[in-house]
Amino acid sequence: MSTPPLLSANKLRCERDMRVLFKDLSFSVGAGECVELLGPNGSGKSTLLRALAGLYPDVEGEVSVAASMYVGHRNGLNVLLTPRENLQWYAGITGVGVTGIDAVLQRVGLYGFEDSACQRLSQGQQRRAGLAVLLLVDRPLWLLDEPLNALDTQGQALINDLLNEHCAANGAVFCATHQPLGEIATRSIVLGGG
Repeated sequence: MSTPPLLSANKLRCERDMRVLFKDLSFSVGAGECVELLGPNGSGKSTLLRALAGLYPDVEGEVSVAASMYVGHRNGLNVLLTPRENLQWYAGITGVGVTGIDAVLQRVGLYGFEDSACQRLSQGQQRRAGLAVLLLVDRPLWLLDEPLNALDTQGQALINDLLNEHCAANGAVFCATHQPLGEIATRSIVLGGG
C-alpha cells in the first residue's frame, strides 16, 4: 500500500495584477523528497509557497497539505526578543514544550547568542534563528522560501545537512530557491513567470 503524498496540488492557477503567474500546475511531494522550486523573480514562487501554507487565498485549484512548517523570506522573528525567547514563543503556541530549545540553538550555531536580541544579530544569524523553529516544531513537511539567503558557506552547509536529515527521516521539503540545492534536491519544478 503506497503512502499518500505529504503535499499535492492539482491544476493550480494564480493571476496577479492582470498577469498569470502559473496555471494548470499539478505536482505532489512524498516522504523523503526535497523538491526545489526554481524560476526568475516575479514568477510566483513565494506566492505559491504562501498559498500552500494557507497564507494566500487567491489561488485556484485543489491543494492537500500534511502538517507543515512554513519559513518565508522574513524570518518570523520578533527582533526585540532573543532567539531563545522567539523559540519559547513558538513552543508555546504549538504546544511542543521548551525542553529542546538549547539543543536546537546549539544545532543551528546560535549557542552563545541565545540571549542576544535578534536585532543585534547579523542577517545570517537571524536566518538561522528563523529556521531553528523547524527543528523545534516537528512537522513532516517543510515549506521554505529562500532558506539559504544571508547565510555564509558554513550556514548553507548546515541547512543542507538539516534538509538531508529531515528527508532521511521520512519528512519532505518544498523549497523555493535561487541557489539550486544540488544533490539534495530529488527534483525541480520551474515556474516561468507567466
